[in-house]
Amino acid sequence: MRLTQFTDFGLRALMRLAGRPERGFSTAELAEEFGVSRHHLAKVVARLAAAGLVETRRGGGGGLRLARPAAEIRLGEVVRLLEADQALVECFAADGGACTLTPDCRLKGRLARAEAAFLAELDRATLADCAWAPRAE
Repeated sequence: MRLTQFTDFGLRALMRLAGRPERGFSTAELAEEFGVSRHHLAKVVARLAAAGLVETRRGGGGGLRLARPAAEIRLGEVVRLLEADQALVECFAADGGACTLTPDCRLKGRLARAEAAFLAELDRATLADCAWAPRAE
């Protein structure tokens, strides 16, 4: 399974926030630290905020912070949220896709079980298990 860049950026941002929960980070600061597009990261942050995983505050002492303790955020929850519009294969799409094998396909069930096992493994871990802060801080 391959995760999108959107999910990758989201996981990195959350791991960074979890590593320093007392500190607010700006999107620009995180984008620079990760070497990624600030615009793209802002879209990721917006989805995380809408889901109640992060909170944003403007002004002095503001920034981006976790909205819940890292120990209460399961990695599977994050991946499901950020990959919500990304079907593993075409036939998993909401509209069923255009695959002509669908009526007789013997692969779809196996792929569904593999995806479920992948997410179940991520559900075993929390963001606190992956919190990250640079050693030099």
